[in-house]
Amino acid sequence: MTKENKIKQLLKMIPTKPGVYFFYNNKRQLIYVGKATSLKSRVRSYFSKQKTPRPIEEMIHEVSNIKWAATDSVLEAIILEANLIKEKQPKYNVIGKDNKSWNYIYFTKDDFPTLKTVRQHEIKDSKIKPLTNKHLWGPFPGLRKKETFKILRKLFYYSDCKPKNKACFYRQIDLCLGVCTGELTKAEYKKKTVNPLSLFLSGKKKKVLENLKKQMKQTSKDQNYEESARIRDQINNLKKIHDVTLINESFFAEHSTIAQELVNSSTAITRIEGYDISNLGSTGKVGSMVTFVYGDPKKSDYRKFKIITVKGQSDVDCLAEVLQRRLKHKEWTMPDLFLIDGGKPQVNKTIKILKENKIAIPIIGIAKGPDRKKNEFHLTNRELLPWLKQNKKLLIQVRDEAHRFAIKYQRQLRIIKKRD
Repeated sequence: MTKENKIKQLLKMIPTKPGVYFFYNNKRQLIYVGKATSLKSRVRSYFSKQKTPRPIEEMIHEVSNIKWAATDSVLEAIILEANLIKEKQPKYNVIGKDNKSWNYIYFTKDDFPTLKTVRQHEIKDSKIKPLTNKHLWGPFPGLRKKETFKILRKLFYYSDCKPKNKACFYRQIDLCLGVCTGELTKAEYKKKTVNPLSLFLSGKKKKVLENLKKQMKQTSKDQNYEESARIRDQINNLKKIHDVTLINESFFAEHSTIAQELVNSSTAITRIEGYDISNLGSTGKVGSMVTFVYGDPKKSDYRKFKIITVKGQSDVDCLAEVLQRRLKHKEWTMPDLFLIDGGKPQVNKTIKILKENKIAIPIIGIAKGPDRKKNEFHLTNRELLPWLKQNKKLLIQVRDEAHRFAIKYQRQLRIIKKRD
């Protein structure tokens, strides 16, 4: 049987369930692991006639066999994918091989540990430490933190509050076991939340269910019917996890994310820095930096710059000064994408500065066009084009926010100058 016929036969057999798929080459080597809401739909899309980014085409050319593992939920597929990438290190899953900054999930080292995310480079470079080495999970490509953590809270009642004798918001809606109100000890919190959630993130859902069933029987035997009912509901929720929104199954979205995994110069884009320059002729020159994380502004990471070195009027030189000053701050988290308000001159200057600093992060510039009535996008990496098509509104929002922040700072300086 030819390779093409074998692939066609396998595509007919793949189920529509969520899960993880495996691509092998003719040497029986695992070259890629991926996750899907629908295995059949996702895997078939690789072999359709639709045009795919170049790195994906190169990978598909090597595929000679496909295997898969169905899961009960998308969340479990995400966890299984992370564990397998970490264990197997497939050729085309370049995570962790080029200082990529993927997300990891970890339990904090608090009396009542809470769940947080940390980026790969922060694990080595920062003060962030997990509860133990066993309480760090990942990498999670393209993790949707808000949605994922919302589901995990409903399943395991993890807490991010401290004992204060006052019910937190989540306690009021029965998604906190009472850390805030002092209703459980550290040992009880560990037993009810930390241990089962740790097992779940390690891909051991069956073990979690076994333990919970034993606990439910014991609490019922002890006539602690309220706790027994809570555990019963937890078991039912674990059996039927509603999480289809955790993966975007649109063709462009799924393949742009995968393309980002396959090329060395790009990454999953969750953190964007946007830059703008504002001036009044040759005076009053300022620059702004805004930060968006998972599509939302993170105002604590905004920065403003009063231009110092540039004489006369040159937005390009002003941008260069802002970027050079920004890059001196090694303690600031690096973005996955630099968004520049400007066209080719600004983008080319940014490329030069990043190269001088040996930084390989993609850049997108937005120019207003000759008639100032439309947005023209300038990319340094064509592999980002599918992602760009899905995220134009977000990029424009980031650009507009950078412009607003720069104007605000310029006005503040003018007010101060008038007072003086």
